[in-house]
Amino acid sequence: MMLANLTVIDIATLGAAPQIATFFGDFGARVIKVEHPRGDALRRLVDRTGVALQWQLTNRNKQCVTLDLTQARGRELLERMLGRSDVLVCALSRARLARWALDPAELRTRHPRLVVVNLTAYGSDGPWGDRPGSGTLAEAMSGLAALTGPADRPPTLSPVGLGDTLGALQGIIAALLGLYARDARRSDEGGGRGGLFDVAMYEPLLALVAQRLATTARDGVDPGRHGNRFPTMAPRNVYPTADQGWVALTAGTDDLVKRLFAAIGRPELIGDPRFRDNRARVAHVEELDEIIGGWIAARTADETVRAFNAAGVSLSAVDDLKAVLRNPQFRARGSLIDVDTAGGTITTTAPLPRSAEEPGEIRFLGRDLGADNQAVYADWLGLSEAELDACRAARVI
Repeated sequence: MMLANLTVIDIATLGAAPQIATFFGDFGARVIKVEHPRGDALRRLVDRTGVALQWQLTNRNKQCVTLDLTQARGRELLERMLGRSDVLVCALSRARLARWALDPAELRTRHPRLVVVNLTAYGSDGPWGDRPGSGTLAEAMSGLAALTGPADRPPTLSPVGLGDTLGALQGIIAALLGLYARDARRSDEGGGRGGLFDVAMYEPLLALVAQRLATTARDGVDPGRHGNRFPTMAPRNVYPTADQGWVALTAGTDDLVKRLFAAIGRPELIGDPRFRDNRARVAHVEELDEIIGGWIAARTADETVRAFNAAGVSLSAVDDLKAVLRNPQFRARGSLIDVDTAGGTITTTAPLPRSAEEPGEIRFLGRDLGADNQAVYADWLGLSEAELDACRAARVI
């Protein structure tokens, strides 16, 4: 597999930063998940069946070891692992980085080829460098939540860990940049050395609202919430159908709108001054939505999807999760896969990005606490049985 020659140490907790290491494990890297002997808190977030499903999925393809980094012996063992590794993934405040002897500048001196990615809500510098946070708080502080939802209703938070996942994606990009700089560049360009990447969850969320921020900075006016519409493009909305379904439509270009009007039997509307260009359509969005919504409301979701797709207009049914599981496109591309476990089959998303030649693979889900202590400490680091016993007795592992 593409990343089979890499070793990644994951000392992060919960569900954000560990996704960075998960990516590397999916594509063949040796990933060692380091947990305190009492276990990652994510293990204790169980669902109605008593299964910590998020733990299993987030920590798939990882060797699981226990290690108490508050003890000097624990930090010493981590140091030995880092000396044989390529990437360190962590999620530590500025204070804890220093307390655990993981200050990035010092790490670069001790392990010059190591790529370090630290993912936190706010980053580890600046006035908020030691403030506790989460992906949800990153959504709130970035302006995204204030833009989400109807204008006359409270701000809406994402129902999924948006800040966590986007932050993890930035962390993956950072790690790959560091590895490229280390391994592909000439020494006079900085090659041969790892990189230090401090990633804040709010940063990719700021990127999502970059256009709105630029407009607000220029005009001094906050656009506020617009529900499912865009303040700068029309039509863009969700519409109810005759069978109690919903469809989502986005058709921002003049050509798409021309095709849309033809599809609903109103080709003459493209010459209507209210709808002749995007600026006019935004100004008359209520009338535009009334026309489009009226046509859609008289038809089922399937009829609407077929009519708009045949006309080359971008529209989709708003599927619930049961419909998502039945979607033939997702199965045909292998976007959804079934993983057999001792507790039964789990359907989940396939590793990304999709590769035809060397695809990622879920070889196993998250393992039991300390399942790989022997394999990592004895077989890989070379600790004797007496040393292992001493570590167990001192509760280092």
